[in-house]
Amino acid sequence: MALPTHILLTYGYLLLFLWVLVEQLGLPLPAIPVLLAAGALSAQQELSLPLAFLAGLAASLIADSVWFFVGRRYGHHVLRLLCKLSLEPDICVRQTQNSFASRRAFTLIIAKFVPGLATLAPPVAGENGMAAGPFLLYDGIGSALWVGGLLAGGRLFGDALKRNPGALDWVGRFSGALLILGVLAFFAARLYRRRMFLRKLVDARLEPEELKRQLDAGESVFIVDLRHPLELVPEPYTLPGAMHLTPEALSARMDEIPRDRDIVLYCTCPNEATAAKTALILHKLGFERVRPLRGGFDEWKRLGYPLDAIPPVQPLVQVALSSESA
Repeated sequence: MALPTHILLTYGYLLLFLWVLVEQLGLPLPAIPVLLAAGALSAQQELSLPLAFLAGLAASLIADSVWFFVGRRYGHHVLRLLCKLSLEPDICVRQTQNSFASRRAFTLIIAKFVPGLATLAPPVAGENGMAAGPFLLYDGIGSALWVGGLLAGGRLFGDALKRNPGALDWVGRFSGALLILGVLAFFAARLYRRRMFLRKLVDARLEPEELKRQLDAGESVFIVDLRHPLELVPEPYTLPGAMHLTPEALSARMDEIPRDRDIVLYCTCPNEATAAKTALILHKLGFERVRPLRGGFDEWKRLGYPLDAIPPVQPLVQVALSSESA
């Protein structure tokens, strides 16, 4: 099943260009196997290594330029969207901005080699007002190193196969299955890392007793009630001083969330799933002191801790119902 070889031989540089372009625009479609395969085919004189390099470099520069000008035009709004789509929980906008502020050129050069940073670096550069000329220079250097390194690695592999015809036949026969396995492994690794990060958030849950001590001591804590408006109808109460926001509304009001204090999220779902997922989004946006409340609202109420009554929630329910029906 020589699927990658057959497709590359049939569509050649166009496929290589489009594949790299799509990946660099943000779709989770790994281009590494295709670049490696193109390098290996160049050893058999089936593809030209310089032309493959130019196709991959052009695709990377075009995609990065698009994100650069989108970041310049829409700023933090597009960065927030990228954080939601990202499968990399350990790369957040704040980390990218901090790195870019102190080492602009170096950040752009290494971005392709850091998972998640490749898509975030160009819009961050645009948002921070970097001139287009220096951006293209440093991004071009990083893209050339990335594309050239992968093609060179594939070429070395292809040269090794030429010296072993039996291995070459075996790889050609099973290359399709190897590509599929590689793509599946790519997604599995990212999802595993995301799952492990969510588990860390669950393990870092704040105990209700600890939150009660903080409030009694007068510590400034930003508490967010993530319950659905319908859940407030039978129990129109929140934790003391809590702000009621749905996860969607919270994402739209990031500028109101303080960064200099603990942020406590609570809900009523099993294992604090909504709070943990919302904490993940906030963490990727640079909020470090985020903790889900263990047991959420139900555990706080069971312990008999104080609650604040809230105004009638009927308008909130009507808005929620109308949005759901739409």
